[in-house]
Amino acid sequence: MEAGVRVGMVVPGRMAKRYGAWVRYGDPVTPRQIDFAIANYRVAILQPWETGAARQLKHARPDMTVLCYKCLSSTRRYEPGPVYSSGLSYREADVMGEHVFAHRPGGARIEWNTYPGHWQMAVWDDEYRARWCRNVINELEGSAWDGVMADNDVYDDYYGLRPPLDGGREICDIRRALDEFVPIVGSALNGIGKLLVPNIAESRRDPGRWERHSAYGGGFEEVWLAHGANDYFCVDTVLAQAGEVQGPGITIMRVASDGTNEHRNFTYGLAAFWVFGGGAGTAFTATGHDQYSVTPFIPQLNWDLGEPLEEIRRRGNGRSRRFSNGWVAINFNTRRRAKLKFSVPEGLRGPTGQPAPGKVSLMPHEGVLYVREA
Repeated sequence: MEAGVRVGMVVPGRMAKRYGAWVRYGDPVTPRQIDFAIANYRVAILQPWETGAARQLKHARPDMTVLCYKCLSSTRRYEPGPVYSSGLSYREADVMGEHVFAHRPGGARIEWNTYPGHWQMAVWDDEYRARWCRNVINELEGSAWDGVMADNDVYDDYYGLRPPLDGGREICDIRRALDEFVPIVGSALNGIGKLLVPNIAESRRDPGRWERHSAYGGGFEEVWLAHGANDYFCVDTVLAQAGEVQGPGITIMRVASDGTNEHRNFTYGLAAFWVFGGGAGTAFTATGHDQYSVTPFIPQLNWDLGEPLEEIRRRGNGRSRRFSNGWVAINFNTRRRAKLKFSVPEGLRGPTGQPAPGKVSLMPHEGVLYVREA
């Protein structure tokens, strides 16, 4: 559900600190949404042809990081251009030749099974890499964009590639190729003063991958805490992801929800963003699957809880933390009835201004935030 533009509106130029991420690479952006984003978000990720929206956001909010979407691993045959969401248009790749496409052992190009019109590229090919960088650098140099959110820095087979590919390539070979490709892209973008923020989902499965791939501007975790609205990660996985929110660079965390602002994962994910990040996280959002055409928002997204006053407190599979301007707690138990009770510091309030209770009970996969009285 799209939030109204009056929520959280402030005078441009006197912007309070914001923590919301606007992951917005769906339908065309509307003027109403731009106004809302100016008031309520810290980071925006837009389609690369939304150049007018990018200029508006940067003019009104120089502190906002505005990234354009580019795919590292595919080209999209259905896009008319002249600006494309991939580094190469399908027509350009077709002219270059078969060596820039990935193939099955029989020689057929590989169309992603869950996204028709997306064709897997040979991310290991030097000419593909060089053309990708040349095209994107030419597009971004001198533009309003702060950099690129590079999607599909994949870890596993999400799109029906079904290895081995032609040449015997397995997923580990594709992963290794991306390990080489990301620094090439990052260095090229940094060379013109732009950021590279890859979508490094599942980097927890390869210790050090998050740090390596976010070294050129930051990282985006599209699958944080849960695969889906009711498909949660186990305790070990949550803890393996915990450090991502602390950097390096810009950190963008997205938790899966049912697409409504009222879903419990919004506060669950935001509380974890503060507990584990200690205020170092850049931006957070909660969306439904591929729900990238709206403006997700809850009032707590605009709270600046300040500096941590303590290390993370542990209570079984729950965590809490006190800040100079608030307090947060989460319960990431996976057992259905594993409720946890926390004592809440005095002098805090909830999102509607109500005084915080002295104690709060959280069911598994619930989180809570309270802010200090004005």
